[in-house]
Amino acid sequence: MSNSKKWPFGFYVCSLTFTFERLAYYAGKWGIGVFPVIAAAEGGLGLSTAEGAVLSSYFVAFTYITPIIGGFIADRWVAPRLLVPLGEILMGLAYLVAWKATGKGMLIACIVLLAVGTGFFKGNVSGINGRQFEDADESVLNQIFSVQYSFVNIGSFCGTTFLSLLATQYSFRVMFLACAAFMFIDCAWWFFGMRYLGDAGKKPFLHSNKEESKEEEAADNAPLTKKEKQRVAAIIIVTIFSGIFWLVWYMAYLPVYYKFGPVDQGGLAWANWNIGSFTMPTAWFDSANALFCIILCPVFAVIWKKMAERPQGDWGMFTKTAIGLLFLGVCVAVMVLGAIMSGEGSKDPVGIWVVLLVAVFMTVGEVIFSPLGNAFISKYAPKKLLGTLLGVWPFIIFFSGLAYGPLYNWLDQFSFVKAYGAVGIVIAVCGILMLVFTKKFDALVADEEN
Repeated sequence: MSNSKKWPFGFYVCSLTFTFERLAYYAGKWGIGVFPVIAAAEGGLGLSTAEGAVLSSYFVAFTYITPIIGGFIADRWVAPRLLVPLGEILMGLAYLVAWKATGKGMLIACIVLLAVGTGFFKGNVSGINGRQFEDADESVLNQIFSVQYSFVNIGSFCGTTFLSLLATQYSFRVMFLACAAFMFIDCAWWFFGMRYLGDAGKKPFLHSNKEESKEEEAADNAPLTKKEKQRVAAIIIVTIFSGIFWLVWYMAYLPVYYKFGPVDQGGLAWANWNIGSFTMPTAWFDSANALFCIILCPVFAVIWKKMAERPQGDWGMFTKTAIGLLFLGVCVAVMVLGAIMSGEGSKDPVGIWVVLLVAVFMTVGEVIFSPLGNAFISKYAPKKLLGTLLGVWPFIIFFSGLAYGPLYNWLDQFSFVKAYGAVGIVIAVCGILMLVFTKKFDALVADEEN
């Protein structure tokens, strides 16, 4: 199946499931960051930007810690394909809570429901999708998960582009209600599409092969070999660097909202967001990131395929992660340049081109390595740890998500140019260090020599 040019329809079931869920998630993520800081008279909650930053941080963080728990449950006890719709229903209820929110407490309740629902949903959809291509080599898995990533970003683009207009033209509450509706539609789509998944996800991942021999079962229960331990170590190393990437990546959003964004959306207007008399929603920054992902992910899927056909083969995951970090460093440098040009608000606003360039460089850094994490884990994780390690990949983002809001608030007491200039230097150094040690890291996953 996996070596055939035609992918199973179940792949599109899983991928479109992500589209609907991410449509709601990214609109909600923007809403949780902006809605609380808008004045109550204008339909917001009137909280400070510091409180908004922390809520945004919680929204991201707690939706990235729970997938490791959901993956553990899916590995051992509950069929993954049943956990997915349960997660969708909980996420739909979360957006309904945000729809009726009257204070910070209800937004926290929304975040809790969303976190639990995401835990049941996120890693398990990827795990089910990967199980439809069990005999695939790494280059095929790279293509599969790169295309899945495009579906993810189609959802992100539509949510932040169109649902954000519901917020700016009507109210944030209407937008949250629409997010809930899309989650319930997503649940209906999943129940319709389960018939096309074959045996993938019918049983817990550790018991998915019902014809497994006793020898294979014994191998699954055996202690990890030296090579398996090395591969687990490699997955953890690349995951840690991924966490550094996402910490800075999410920190790029808050200055766009609160510094470069228009005043009527809680910003300081360092950039000009006007098209005639129309003021663009700052969510369109998120939309630009998603649109560039949609365009670039298939391009990079082809690039990885072509590179894999070379005698020297494709770049390894560690090289791609290092290059992603370096591009993110350029993204931060562009943001600092924009702050210098605007005099941190003391001069005329810069053109929106600065914000677009920030989106371009952060997206290139993202698509070079992020879609490949699931492929890397699916290829090298010991079978008994597949669901858990698929959860570990987003688990590190819990710490990144938990930290980026408070870190932004701490840095906000200093000059933006100096603070974010230092951040750019740190992320660039991380990329260079990973490049220096790439060969040693690659050796951890290399096949043992005969």
